[in-house]
Amino acid sequence: MNLPNKITISRIILSILIIIILLGGSYTNSLFGFEIPKLFINETMVVDLKYIVAGILFVFASITDFLDGYIARKYNLVTDFGKFIDSIADKILVNPILIILSAQGFIHPIIPVVIIIRDSIVNSIRMIASTNGKVVSAKSLGKIKTACLMIGITLTLFYNLPFELWNISVSKVLLFVATILSVISGVQYYTLNKYLIKK
Repeated sequence: MNLPNKITISRIILSILIIIILLGGSYTNSLFGFEIPKLFINETMVVDLKYIVAGILFVFASITDFLDGYIARKYNLVTDFGKFIDSIADKILVNPILIILSAQGFIHPIIPVVIIIRDSIVNSIRMIASTNGKVVSAKSLGKIKTACLMIGITLTLFYNLPFELWNISVSKVLLFVATILSVISGVQYYTLNKYLIKK
């Protein structure tokens, strides 16, 4: 249990906390017995602070996603357990939040459906590749998709502020771009590794 793996575990803990916060006040106005305050912006916009808190935690969790890999590569601390747990931590951080935001009406349901299906296919390809001694690394499109997705989720949790004040739907555009790139990069993964699947 080296430092990068500890950071990855902390991301899982943060992810679970975010899920609890987002679901905890779904049907009531309280969370853990505390009243959830709301802010009124420009007398036209009501902001539930639980999403702001979840957004701040999501930013920290996203930073750990970069940090654990950077430290592991720089100090030669890459382990099989680290690769395994990092992949799980990424899915726990992103997929449940997409589902919750969809269920609560913040984003269109097609976004989590497409992204989760794509991730399932890519992970299956990676498993097939690993059994054949191959390593399927993340492609540039996949990295751009991840960046758009993380920023889009963050802005969604922050009610698309400050862009919402100018009626610019930056969060929706980023999530739409991430969804499209998910499909394209998924096809790219398949095309580059279909020989392994056929084998």
